[in-house]
Amino acid sequence: MKPSVIPAEAGTQGVQAGPGAQALGSRPRGHDGVSVRDGYRARKAQLLTALQSDGGSTRSIKSLLQALAQAADDALKGLWQNAGMPAGVALVGVGGFGRGELFPHSDVDVLLLMPDGISCDHDATLKRRVEQFIGSCWDSGLEVGSSVRTVEECLAVAAGDVTVQTSLLESRLVTGSRKLFSTFQERFRAQVDPRAFFTAKTLEMRQRHTKFENTPYALEPNCKESPGGLRDLQVILWVSNAAGFGRSWDELARTGLATAFEARQIKRNEALLSTIRARLHVVAGRREDRLVFDLQNAVAESFGYKAVVRPDGRTLQRPSERLMKRYYWAAKAVAQLNQILLLNIEERLNPAASEARPINERFSEKAGMIEVASDDLYLKNPRAILETFLLYQATPGIKGLSARTLRALYNARKVMDANFRNDPQNHATFRAMLMQPRGITHAMRLMNQTSVLGRYLWVFRRIVGQMQHDLFHVYTVDQHILMVLRNVRRFFLAEHAHEYPFCSQLAAGWDKPWILYTAALFHDIAKGRGGDHSDLGAREVRRFCRQHKIDAEDCKLIEFLVREHLAMSRVAQKEDLGDPAVIQSFAQRVGNERYLTALYLLTVADIRGTSPKVWNAWKGKLLEDLYRYTLRALGGGTPDPKAEIEARKHEALVQLQLFALPFEAHKKLWDTLDIGYFMRHDAGDIAWHTRHISRHVGTAKVLVRARMSAVGEGLQILVYTKDQPDLFARICGYFDQAGFSILDAKIHTATNGYALDTFQVVTAMMPDHYRELCSMVESELANTVAAAGPLPPPSRGRVSRRVKSFPVTPRVELHPDEKAQNWLLSISASDRVGLLYSIARVLARHKLNLQLAKVTTLGERVEDTFLIDGPELQQNRKQIEIETELLEAVGS
Repeated sequence: MKPSVIPAEAGTQGVQAGPGAQALGSRPRGHDGVSVRDGYRARKAQLLTALQSDGGSTRSIKSLLQALAQAADDALKGLWQNAGMPAGVALVGVGGFGRGELFPHSDVDVLLLMPDGISCDHDATLKRRVEQFIGSCWDSGLEVGSSVRTVEECLAVAAGDVTVQTSLLESRLVTGSRKLFSTFQERFRAQVDPRAFFTAKTLEMRQRHTKFENTPYALEPNCKESPGGLRDLQVILWVSNAAGFGRSWDELARTGLATAFEARQIKRNEALLSTIRARLHVVAGRREDRLVFDLQNAVAESFGYKAVVRPDGRTLQRPSERLMKRYYWAAKAVAQLNQILLLNIEERLNPAASEARPINERFSEKAGMIEVASDDLYLKNPRAILETFLLYQATPGIKGLSARTLRALYNARKVMDANFRNDPQNHATFRAMLMQPRGITHAMRLMNQTSVLGRYLWVFRRIVGQMQHDLFHVYTVDQHILMVLRNVRRFFLAEHAHEYPFCSQLAAGWDKPWILYTAALFHDIAKGRGGDHSDLGAREVRRFCRQHKIDAEDCKLIEFLVREHLAMSRVAQKEDLGDPAVIQSFAQRVGNERYLTALYLLTVADIRGTSPKVWNAWKGKLLEDLYRYTLRALGGGTPDPKAEIEARKHEALVQLQLFALPFEAHKKLWDTLDIGYFMRHDAGDIAWHTRHISRHVGTAKVLVRARMSAVGEGLQILVYTKDQPDLFARICGYFDQAGFSILDAKIHTATNGYALDTFQVVTAMMPDHYRELCSMVESELANTVAAAGPLPPPSRGRVSRRVKSFPVTPRVELHPDEKAQNWLLSISASDRVGLLYSIARVLARHKLNLQLAKVTTLGERVEDTFLIDGPELQQNRKQIEIETELLEAVGS
């Protein structure tokens, strides 16, 4: 016969059958007369029941996974026999199933190995039997991933595909021809190049880590694929197996690639990750390797975790938080051990790669890595631990720590005790690290990865792996802190000046960057304690500064930054920056330009470090405006509103001259606008409004104009029309239906009864040709505002998974402002489509006038502030009614 030409893709090759395919012949039965299907399913159900009833134990997970694989083996052997497969063919388990382990809903990956020269295409009987076998596998509940190849085809495919090569590396014979399988293994092993395989797998691992943002601390990690997941352990065994160094942790320990202690640590963490993955499969009822929010609590409860509740009934820690902290610690250990063992394997594969060059008597440089002079250096001299990271920062050309150094650090954790933390020489070394001109971000990240940072700063250890369920942080607390530190550092690097030019400009004139680094390191360090983390963090950093002999003046600034790190963001996003009293109050709180600049830089870095979705250009403009207004107030004493207004008017007139408007064309409009309008709008907006409205003052039915936002993101939209109680609601209703998100709204009513409202909006589908979008908005919004009749009901969008898992308790606060003339309405709730429109409908129903709207979206949470007035606000009963309706609107 001619050899078959079988495609190389995974899956059944040449012949295939899927779920529900009809197998040829009668239903296969075992020797005892019980169907293979029923026997396999009963055995699997029994094993999964044992898994669920095992509480929080991880000890038996390996034997359970092996028992699941054995149950699949038994079923496959029965089906193979019933299909009457020829004696010269072999059924081979590959991939995870080839390791002799099977997770509850993982595929059973098998290879039907044919002798060279045999082809299903030329043998109808063989093809029928293969079809019968594969079909009966699906019919029996085995979710097989199958391929049919000859030995020669396997070798050819593996030569050009490292994924296939990896799968075949773990192959084992399930049933069939032992001789054929031995021949295949012998030829395949001779073909594998250990060095090339190592290079390919490590590159593949880096790509996978990049896909998961190079962190094991994602809030919804993939316990198999994420950094620190099971795949990282499998990579070690794959490259070790390919090189002939061992196929198990015990073998790696015997060959000296791992210590006995490391082997024990790997087994313990592997058992935890495997147990989490297996329980995740069971809870989800399908193959699911991501610890998504929907499933975290259920998986945690299967471990026996309970919520930690305070005496006042508040939940201090959810079951999911307890599980996830345990997961993160395991993933961190796996990431450390993965790095150590892969470096060891690489050194053994390339023994003459480089020579060691002494740095000092304790350290040398080898292949760009810092290497300890002796394995017990840190045990004998604990002070050398922090010296390692100072050298990492200060020595040009160093790119990391060698396997020997990483292992020595891993084994030296017991000497990083209270004496280590209180050693004045260590304090001096850590202070020197903060003050180094380079490498601060990389050093701190490396210290966290190796568990040194949390053991030196014991307060930091408490927030390692600490989840944040505020729906806008996408990192654990420790990773967020290191991200903020990175952002601050980038302000001082010329190569990143294009990202935030104003921040880089301010940083260029800042004399002590380490002050900002220290504040970044401590700003959220007290999270999760149940109190105000800003005040608690200020107390912790004050203790740190005293211990590390930091000057009193610098300590005072660092403490201020930690205590006030949320203040600037809150004022910029929630208060009226056009109100001189707001600026003056903030200026008094800050005190001087140095404190203001430091707080501004930390605030920008902090917001950028929460989530890629939270920062936008509009937030950047609000913060920059607040900085400039406050700087002016600090430099010139009490702001003069009249002088500020005259300056803005003059600048607006200068801009209007470019458009050749008639003489004093602005006067008719400006005479209808009060001081509040000119304080809340900058000169560019005033000129834009005047240019379009000046010919329509008091006569326009509905005037709508749109342009690209001056901040470079989204659209700025002007609405000028006769005021009406439901105007804001109608506008919000249009934006809701059109798919726009409102970032900011400035509402003004002129003395002639016309509303002059300006909105900053964004849309996910911003086209390249924005002029067509502007024209569409101008036409459609004008029609919407002009339409009479009742307000349409708000649309109901799907709530995100995160909001479902961690809903924000709706909060509505209504109280008079400081002047007791208007009312401040603050609303906090989970974000959803139609939320702002729902709020606006309630305000319209009670005929409340809206003067200002600050719309802040923090991930899946909104924090909105409105300045309102109206007769009903003067009655207590009506106030309660309004608040109740708003709670129903935002909570429904």
